[in-house]
Amino acid sequence: MENNNSPRATFTHMEQGSAEDWKCIADAFGPFAQGLADRVIAHLKLLEGDFGGFPVDRLTHCLQTATLAHRDGKDEEYVICALLHDIGDTLGSYNHADVAAVILEPFVSEANHWMIKHHAIFQGYYFFHYLGMDRNLRDNYREHRYFAQTLEFIQKYDAPAFDAEGETLPLAFFEPMLKRIFEKPKKSLYKQAFEEKAEEMA
Repeated sequence: MENNNSPRATFTHMEQGSAEDWKCIADAFGPFAQGLADRVIAHLKLLEGDFGGFPVDRLTHCLQTATLAHRDGKDEEYVICALLHDIGDTLGSYNHADVAAVILEPFVSEANHWMIKHHAIFQGYYFFHYLGMDRNLRDNYREHRYFAQTLEFIQKYDAPAFDAEGETLPLAFFEPMLKRIFEKPKKSLYKQAFEEKAEEMA
């Protein structure tokens, strides 16, 4: 948490900002960004005890999805995508996949980002028809280069992860992986600027 006595910008409108103001903000960004993984973990824990009518709570489902992917030999980035695929359930009741994808986007490959962003459409094959929807919406993406990967994610890891008796590794098992994935963005609007700043401070 930032110290209340830390230097702060003095402007009341961004157009008034000086180089010194933005240095204060940039200096504060580094320590705050380093805590991102811990904030993600804390938010993921909000899913504990939230069943939403499902056989297991949402955190167990996420952990079980990640466990299945890990046991199947998927790499850390993929496993963390599996772990966080439903983290958007708390704030994105109508677009949870989009929320998860936005959180992951700076840190994962294009393929994994697309997979998480579209997983809600693909999993709909199992239940959309019960809601008066088209269960085959995923077919709109059949020619997409990440169709097969997303289909595999749903069939092998997401859809089967509602077993109260199934293997479910604890969150603590995945935390070191998550911290490694979130340690440094692969892409971001601010990536170059903050990498240069880090080099200056090294």
